[in-house]
Amino acid sequence: MSTINDTRPAEALRDGDLGAEQERADVKPLGGIAGWLDDRTGGAKPTSHFLKKVFPDHWSFMLGEIAMYSMIICLLTGVFLTFWYVPSMTQVVYDGSYVPLQGITVSDAYRSTLNISFDIRGGLLIRQIHHWGALIFVVSVFVHMTRVFFTGAFRKPREINWVLGTLLSMLACIEGFAGYSLPDDLLSGTGIRAMNGFVQSIPVVGSYVSYFIFGGAFPGEAIIPRLYSVHVLLLPAVLVGVFTAHILFVVIHKHTQFPGPGRTNNNVVGYPLMPVYMAKAGGFFFIVFGIIALVSAVVSINPIWGYGPYDPSPITAGSQPDWYMGFADGALRLLPGFLEFQTFGFTWSMNIFPGSILLLPLMWGIIGVYPFVESWVTGDKREHHLLDRPRNAPTRAGIGVAGITAYTVLLFASGNDLMAIKLQLSINDLTQLFRLLFFVGPVIAFWLTKRICLSLQRADRQKVLHGRETGTIWRYPDGRFEEIHAPLSPFERWALVQHESPEPLRISAEADENGVASPLARVERVRAKLSHFYFSDRVAPPTPSELEAAHHHGDEVDESHLLTGQHEAIDTSETSDSSSTPRETIKADRKRLT
Repeated sequence: MSTINDTRPAEALRDGDLGAEQERADVKPLGGIAGWLDDRTGGAKPTSHFLKKVFPDHWSFMLGEIAMYSMIICLLTGVFLTFWYVPSMTQVVYDGSYVPLQGITVSDAYRSTLNISFDIRGGLLIRQIHHWGALIFVVSVFVHMTRVFFTGAFRKPREINWVLGTLLSMLACIEGFAGYSLPDDLLSGTGIRAMNGFVQSIPVVGSYVSYFIFGGAFPGEAIIPRLYSVHVLLLPAVLVGVFTAHILFVVIHKHTQFPGPGRTNNNVVGYPLMPVYMAKAGGFFFIVFGIIALVSAVVSINPIWGYGPYDPSPITAGSQPDWYMGFADGALRLLPGFLEFQTFGFTWSMNIFPGSILLLPLMWGIIGVYPFVESWVTGDKREHHLLDRPRNAPTRAGIGVAGITAYTVLLFASGNDLMAIKLQLSINDLTQLFRLLFFVGPVIAFWLTKRICLSLQRADRQKVLHGRETGTIWRYPDGRFEEIHAPLSPFERWALVQHESPEPLRISAEADENGVASPLARVERVRAKLSHFYFSDRVAPPTPSELEAAHHHGDEVDESHLLTGQHEAIDTSETSDSSSTPRETIKADRKRLT
């Protein structure tokens, strides 16, 4: 019978373990409230990881920050406006401080907006900050997307983040439309009336959808309260959720960076979030806030008291939507009237529906699926954390500029009536011109952009092989003139040669050894043609052997001329003793000049 534990009670067997647990508790890195929260949430480790996250430093990355800060400004000012705005279409008599409208029957929404503008201290400034912040939010999202597109930041593993950004830009436009419709003034009422016409143009179910949105026949009394709920509750919640997911994906995938010394696909060169980047971001937030406040204080926007309350009778063709919805209005104006027809007892308004309801999901759908299309065409399934210079992806750059050109044509087409009035031109001629430009302009823009990118690639290749132009002209004894080129540093040269130049994909065998056609042969042919479209025009960067040969040839040329005699200076006062100058002095002069 064992007697080992006779003198040691069972509860004392884990005395050492309990002591170790107590020691670990005593040396916890966090104490006080932070330690208390970490004990209950376990958030110290992920928070520490997030604060140590490294972000690269480049001015173009601030575009996304501007979008984030302007959205925050809109949320803050929107909370202020909700305290006094009344989302009601009940008709009341205005008796506020704006004398020209006193005694006029208006909606409660319009009256409350006037009261915010004239009777609430600082209300007009907050209204204008809110409106300007919304415009800057939309434009910064769009410009940020163009930066991401032209630099190839949407490639694997960031396709989902590109889709989220595309969805964010579309929701931002819808949110802006819902916002500027709330005052119920003449301009916003005209926009709502146009929206009702767009909805009714939906084949078969258009009238039912319109009745559902307006709660009956237009205008009804439900549209302002419903737009208010969408603008204040639904869309902001979705926007914040999508934006949060967008930021989380940035943290998970790590931030992209431009090529440079020490930068690879496996690291990020920059500053940690805390404290350096956080301090810079905080200062930048106040800069953005200050600029928006300054613009709002000196530049009037959406003066609803000049438009008056909504009334269908005084509407003119001069009303224009905010710029980010102007492309839809322009598309509507360019569609020909003969596209409307009747069949099966229904009127098919194809002169309205494609340019309004169908255009939005079609445009953003094409933008959203582009990363997947390019990945399939190029066959590139690798992860990319280094950005492209736009010139090194000429086809992608051309596609982007072509899309921007088409958007710009539609935007200008939305003002064809004002152009006709101010410039004394025919509105029919302007409409025909914009129709032509919509189809021809993107093609020309694509071709020019691609040619420019290829020319820049050739210039980079020449710079790598022959050096940088110094502007110094040398004259040789045989009468020849030569410009001295300064060699590039290894860092400068690497930035010009680090990119890839893929060759077009080749069609694999369309049949096996038994002559059986491959079921994927047709798809592969399409893919090969698209790959040829992307990569047929290519300027490959210089290889190390080409660079060595170019430098070796240049050294031989220089030495051969130095052996024949000294160069002749352009200034004739220095030519008399040129033959007596030693070769070492010539080399020293060239080194100093380069």
